[in-house]
Amino acid sequence: MASSTVRPDSHDGAEDGDVSDADVAERLLRSAAKLSYDPAAEVDWDTPLDKNFHGQSPEWNSLYGTAYWNEMTEEQRKELTRQEAASVASTGIWFEMILQQMVLRDMYAKDPTDPRFQWALTEIADECRHSIMFGRGSAKLGAPAYRPRRTVLELGRAFKTVGFGEAAYAAILVAEEVLDVMQRDWMRDERVAPFVRTISNIHVVEESRHMKFARDETRRRLARASTARRHFHALVVAIASYYIVTSMVSPDVYVQAGLDPERARREAAANEHYKSQLRSSCAGLMEFLASARLLTRPALLIYKRASLI
Repeated sequence: MASSTVRPDSHDGAEDGDVSDADVAERLLRSAAKLSYDPAAEVDWDTPLDKNFHGQSPEWNSLYGTAYWNEMTEEQRKELTRQEAASVASTGIWFEMILQQMVLRDMYAKDPTDPRFQWALTEIADECRHSIMFGRGSAKLGAPAYRPRRTVLELGRAFKTVGFGEAAYAAILVAEEVLDVMQRDWMRDERVAPFVRTISNIHVVEESRHMKFARDETRRRLARASTARRHFHALVVAIASYYIVTSMVSPDVYVQAGLDPERARREAAANEHYKSQLRSSCAGLMEFLASARLLTRPALLIYKRASLI
């Protein structure tokens, strides 16, 4: 079984510096061949859920630190963390399906002998396995199928249709950077269910390669972009970020956990601890977006509204 304490190399065999796009893709392909997992075999799906464990590190829960959290029993807290972990996973599935379509469209009719083309298909294969893994994990946590609001689902359809180039790859970073930071905490936390720790470890290891490719592609696509195009995509990525992050915790988790949903939503919306967690998880992302000149004034306003900066 995949160790839940493996710390992936942040570069995954792809050194920063003056290397060609093909070199980066080739190194990522070699890394994938050396260190990839089959969740069907690596995750312990057969052992029944032990409700003595949390589903996420409690500090990542949307109610952690609130008056409501302090009033809850330990059993209620554990149930809520399990439901929120499943909601985060469901949001991940939703956005990973959008990203798969965008990457496939980007690679349509490209040279199949190009390592970049081959890496893109490798990444899509990873995402397919991750989505199945998240789905099975949510079911094991005893959660229903959480989905974003209908409006957000339709906006996702529009985004995957009109998003292209650097917007597609910067959006991959948006979706994965927040998950990466929180799941690094979960995979080391012995309070979290062992199978969730294993799922988190698998995702962190494999997504580190996806993020490396996404950063390189974003920089490459922006190298010759006009000011108007850069400003447009800065806004598109910021809007995508807002809806991804605000959709991670479905309001239905509070109902499923037996809480008063109105009070829970109200206290979660005002929870400064959770907002601080989000900001800390996005520090690296914001540094990258600033270096790529994608932190325009309108984009900054949206990131602040989403508590990402």
